[in-house]
Amino acid sequence: MDEFSPRARRRSALLTWQHIASLPPSLPVVYCGGFNTQKESTTGRFLLGRSREHGVVGDMRDVWPNARVRKNVSLIRTYHGFKGDKQGALEFLKLVFRALCLCWDRQTQDLHIDWILFRGRSLIPVLCQVVNDNMDGYYPSSHYPIFAEFLLPRTVRLMEPPTKNRSVATVNYPLLDK
Repeated sequence: MDEFSPRARRRSALLTWQHIASLPPSLPVVYCGGFNTQKESTTGRFLLGRSREHGVVGDMRDVWPNARVRKNVSLIRTYHGFKGDKQGALEFLKLVFRALCLCWDRQTQDLHIDWILFRGRSLIPVLCQVVNDNMDGYYPSSHYPIFAEFLLPRTVRLMEPPTKNRSVATVNYPLLDK
């Protein structure tokens, strides 16, 4: 989403949500990317169903607080400007204070501007991780990507190339034990 304009981000979120809302409610949806704003912003609150935009309310859920396992939780923000963990102590303290003020009543304090949102009861977020890999201190992006794994429902239909006797196969996957 737009890096500079909150209005453009709100409009982008509304347009994207209108498309998602037009899909069948039973269809699982994963919406991810660089939103360039925090989840407590107008855009984030709208997509997460906590505010209205033009009379519409989103109903996405954020993978980060809903995942069974979270990795790299100490990275409270995903934007790092190619510096990685080499932020100054004062800047780090400001970030921690800001995260606590913005999200003091939330389960997780984060300033992530890159999110993975999802909709659908059949998607269960198992793992979510902020990926901070680098090569000799060089980062491929100014943002840390977010990685997630979902548990799929027991029955998943796979499309196979048509053969003489089959065109669709059904595969049963056992659920992971808790």
